[in-house]
Formats: sequence, C-alpha cells, structure tokens
Amino acid sequence: MPKSLNRVTQVLLARPKTEERIGALNGFVVERGTVRLEASAGRLELESDAVLVRQARDGEYRAFELLFERHRLLVYRFAYQMTNSRDDAEDVVQEAFVRAYQNLHRYRDEAKFTTWILRIVTNLCTDRARSGNRRTTLEQQEAARGLDWMTLGSPEDPVENLEGDRRVAAIKRALAALPPHHRSVILLRDLEGREYPEIAEVLNCTVGGAKLRVLRARRALRDRVAPLLEDLSA
Repeated sequence: MPKSLNRVTQVLLARPKTEERIGALNGFVVERGTVRLEASAGRLELESDAVLVRQARDGEYRAFELLFERHRLLVYRFAYQMTNSRDDAEDVVQEAFVRAYQNLHRYRDEAKFTTWILRIVTNLCTDRARSGNRRTTLEQQEAARGLDWMTLGSPEDPVENLEGDRRVAAIKRALAALPPHHRSVILLRDLEGREYPEIAEVLNCTVGGAKLRVLRARRALRDRVAPLLEDLSA
C-alpha cells in the first residue's frame, strides 16, 4: 500500500465526530464527509490514467496518489448514493482504493480506470448491503438528480414546483428502497450519465445485458414511485 494512502486510511479509521479539518499528513488533508488532497510540493503531473496505472504497477506510489486525488470525489459521490451514509461512503472510498492498489496487476490497460474503480465500489456496496453492515435511511441526498426521464413539475409555476419537489422526494425514497443491483444501474446510467458499454464493463455483462438491467431497474423504480405519488395526490 502506498505510504501516503496508508496514512489517509489511518485517519479515516479514526472516524472524527466533527466536520473540522483533522490533520494534514505529507500534504494530505482529510475532512469528515470527504477526502481532500492538497499537493505539498509543486504542480501535479498531467499524466493520463493509463500512464499513472502503469507507473503505480511498477512501484511508483506517487502515481497512485495522483489517481486517488483525481477520482476520489467520483468514488465518494457514487458510494454515498449507494449507501445513504457518509460514514459508510468514507469506508468504501478507503477500501476501494486499497483494493484497487492491491489488484493493479489485474487491471486491463484497455479499460478506463474510472470504470474499473466504480466496478470495485459497486461490488463493495453490494456486499455491505447483503451483510447488513449498511445503515438504512429513507432519505437519499441528491439521488433524484439526473432522473429526467421521469416528469417533474415546471419551476415557473409555484404550485407545480411544490408538486415537483414532492415528486423528487418520492423518487429519493423509492431509489433508497431499491435493492443494490437496481440502484447501481440507475446511478450509473441516469445520475452519472455513463454509456452502456461502460456500464457493461462495470457490471461485467454484455452491452445488451446492461440495457436490460437499466430497463428492469427503471421499471422497479417506477413501481416503487407510483404508490408514493398516489399518496401525494390523495
């Protein structure tokens, strides 16, 4: 494990109770709810992910630090949307990058690093849900953004806007209640905007299989949203 990544892991495991900055270690700054890096010296090298992966595989731990810095927010956001918990999302960020570093020898050079790391995150979140180590909550922050294939109210009309807000809340509750295999494809396609070939790579299935999973997940979400919307109109 890279020395700096190990230090970040140790700080994350300390699980601070406030959102204040809790320390800077060799240029790394860790805060509650997110992981932020600050370069301690010089500008960050502008290398592609593929080059950084090759360097990290050759033992250059600074290259992996750059990958961590580049994609930490993507991983945290996705993990938070999957787990509904800041604490769990922090754990997933930590574990996902540790697992990625330990398995660099399995990374295929033709694959996108973001696709590969999101695949790891998806598996970790699914395992957490199955083992019951995930906190459950009805609210899912930002979960409905990007779900423009569902009709929301017009912002020009205050009444319609209120109805739209209620619909968004209903979608959030419904999305949070979906099983992980449905929630992950909704997040990948409708919130992250990933193309079907990349979704297929994350889910380890064919492109046709990815399209089918998105279709089923959207149907499952609609089925859960429908009774909630009926309650709003009652």
